[in-house]
Amino acid sequence: MSIPWPNLLDHILAFSPGDTGELRAYFAPGRVNLIGEHTDYNGGYVLPAALTMGTWLVVRPRADRRLRFATTFSHHVVEVDADDVQFRPEQDFANYPLGVIDVLGRRGVEAPGMDLFFFGNLPIGAGLSSSASVEVVTAFAINDLTGAGLDCESLAVIAQQAENEFVGVNCGVMDQFSVAMGKKDMALSLNCLTLAYELVPVHSEGYRLVIANSNAPRKLAGSKYNERRAECEAALAVVKRRFPDVQALAEIEPSQWSEVEALLRTEGAPGFEAEVVVRRARHVIMESHRAREAARLLADGNIEAFGELMNASHRSLRDDYEVTGEALDALVEAAWSAEGCIGSRMTGAGFGGCTVSLVRDDAVEAFTNHVQAAYQRATGRSPSFYVTDIGDGVHALPALDAVVR
Repeated sequence: MSIPWPNLLDHILAFSPGDTGELRAYFAPGRVNLIGEHTDYNGGYVLPAALTMGTWLVVRPRADRRLRFATTFSHHVVEVDADDVQFRPEQDFANYPLGVIDVLGRRGVEAPGMDLFFFGNLPIGAGLSSSASVEVVTAFAINDLTGAGLDCESLAVIAQQAENEFVGVNCGVMDQFSVAMGKKDMALSLNCLTLAYELVPVHSEGYRLVIANSNAPRKLAGSKYNERRAECEAALAVVKRRFPDVQALAEIEPSQWSEVEALLRTEGAPGFEAEVVVRRARHVIMESHRAREAARLLADGNIEAFGELMNASHRSLRDDYEVTGEALDALVEAAWSAEGCIGSRMTGAGFGGCTVSLVRDDAVEAFTNHVQAAYQRATGRSPSFYVTDIGDGVHALPALDAVVR
């Protein structure tokens, strides 16, 4: 059971009663990916945006070498020695910040002893990057407390490395990068191969982003995420026989697809069905192209054409990449049939989680009512909705009373 927010300061002070250091507060957002799904670990383009929802972290330094972690999402307090940071299943949520502490330590940034209290309003396991939010806010706080001087791009890479190497999820860099680098009212057009990025103004006057949570959460580490990644790596190994300079699957242009498809079908990838590898590669190549085109359309204010690309993205994720599933398909199909919706797609890794839709301002209430009823009829579940804005990336808060007011 979550701790009631009106009593939050009491709980923080009860958790960290010491007087060894000042309480410091930080915030990192969640993110929604507008388009460009499963392209990040394939060296492609993505178009995420930071949310105004996210994770708050309150930290108090300690005089000893103990690290203590608490959260409103669990009554479990995790305590470890700062000199004995290891992944342990029983540490649960604390493995995410501990992974960051481990990577920073290997880079020469030694975390002090401290109490860390996390709380937020992101649904867990819904595909809005709650784990990346925790990782990035931890990295930012330690960077600030130690004066290490790392920039936010470096913190994003450190947070990704923590999830890959410590937690054991082979995610790409998109989640951590957008959480670290997001800007209010801007989307982030990111080349995940080079980390070159451009902030794109979101000209969507008259429309709102509506996130719908399927409430069919997936455990990312136990999903087919790693299987999809292996299929793409197998496709890349075949492609490199013909195109040896290609570093990532998404570098292939749509104009080259016919040649690549023929290559995948005739030569095959050992251990994988040719048809499966073809479909996975086709999604990655076309989706990266959609993400590049979507950034241009969004900057130009061509919101209707952007919405059509969102729809095409979902169809590709459903048919070629096969990561949607019954719940997400039911949500999107309900959105497509709702008046005032010009685009809808799954967002995140899939296998449950959330959709993102572009909905006309004056139709938001009717949209949520329609999707609620249609989804419940199709699945027996009730969705949750978040009408959200695009916010800033990770930052320090000026005072604790700015967090717990």
